[in-house]
Amino acid sequence: MARNYTTRDFLRQMPNALLARYFRARGLFADLDFAAMKETKPDELFGVWIGLPDAQRNEMDAELREIFDMCCEKGVVAILDEVGWQLRDAPDEFTAVVEALSALPGHHERAMVTFLDHKEYWKGATRFYHADTLSYWRKRKHLSHNVAAVDEISIAKLADAISGYFHYTEGRGKHCVVEPYRRGDRDYFFAYPEDYSQQEPEWVNGEIDRRPHNPAFEVVFVYSQKEGSLDLHFRGSYKAIEPLQAMFSTTILKLPELPPDPKDERVYDLNPLRYTGFDFNYAVGSGIERVAISKLRLSSRAKKGERITLEVNTSEDPNAIYALLATLGRSIQLHLYNVTQVELSASVALDADKPPKAVTIRITHPNSCSLKYDEVGMRLRDMLAASDIELKEPTDKGEPVVVEEEPVEV
Repeated sequence: MARNYTTRDFLRQMPNALLARYFRARGLFADLDFAAMKETKPDELFGVWIGLPDAQRNEMDAELREIFDMCCEKGVVAILDEVGWQLRDAPDEFTAVVEALSALPGHHERAMVTFLDHKEYWKGATRFYHADTLSYWRKRKHLSHNVAAVDEISIAKLADAISGYFHYTEGRGKHCVVEPYRRGDRDYFFAYPEDYSQQEPEWVNGEIDRRPHNPAFEVVFVYSQKEGSLDLHFRGSYKAIEPLQAMFSTTILKLPELPPDPKDERVYDLNPLRYTGFDFNYAVGSGIERVAISKLRLSSRAKKGERITLEVNTSEDPNAIYALLATLGRSIQLHLYNVTQVELSASVALDADKPPKAVTIRITHPNSCSLKYDEVGMRLRDMLAASDIELKEPTDKGEPVVVEEEPVEV
């Protein structure tokens, strides 16, 4: 469910003591008795808040919205990942920070305390959280297993390469900055080239106006030295994908050129999921409580383009899909069809104090999977691998599967 920000709701959800610390650090509301205010009843605070000058209020509103974004499970995971990297050589200090944050009653408190008391972790954590919300990643494998260069000269070369490419091919990107971060065993690089100048209606000193400004667009690289792979997020022209991969390879991995990309022949074999004896396997401590098949797409082996889609409600019967398949099997020969797409309904509990999270996993033949690389996604990917649902080299046994690839949006 989407989380929508409003200032009043944020003030209502944040404990008064932390609000007092936030505002008094900015020299505001010294006469307001935060301790006397009822929790979740911020009417008096909201009244003085809206009386602030626009410029002052707008600056803080941007901060409060950023804190709000981090007041969730995914935001706290990002915070701990950044703390873990920065304190990798100080295990006792890391343990102390984690225990202190864990002892707080909720994610709102954890986010605000990090913002107030641990600003050195805040920027990296917000970058990781943002990356976890992104879609439309492109993966390039077989690059190398070189250590990613994160020195100033290498980072500047990558920024210059990105800037130069977009400036001369699209007329934007004259300036660019790149920020490197380390998260676990992956290197993240957030690039912000200058976008086209824009002019949009905005409020200036109480009047509506249109002022030109130069926003940035983003390019995100996630490199795994262990896998020798690069994930790239870029919302723009498809023809920019390979040049961006090449820039990263030469400036950060120090390769002479972008290695050739042999076609990945690995595929998902989804046919085993059609049988009632199929089991989903996952570790007891994974937090995964339940996995069921909610949708199957069958593609004819004999007639190209002929497909049958089955969809069920798994809330009462996790095996409902098999009853529907059995009914269908009375009228058609199911062995003449391959499973080319499956949707799984999973329930994952990461916090004992919170209800489990419902996640839909869509896997499409030949090699598409909707899972992200955040904490929940990685746990579910481990479940798929343990259940023998993973990319494998195709075999020559049996009849070929009819491949109907889904278009990939960029």
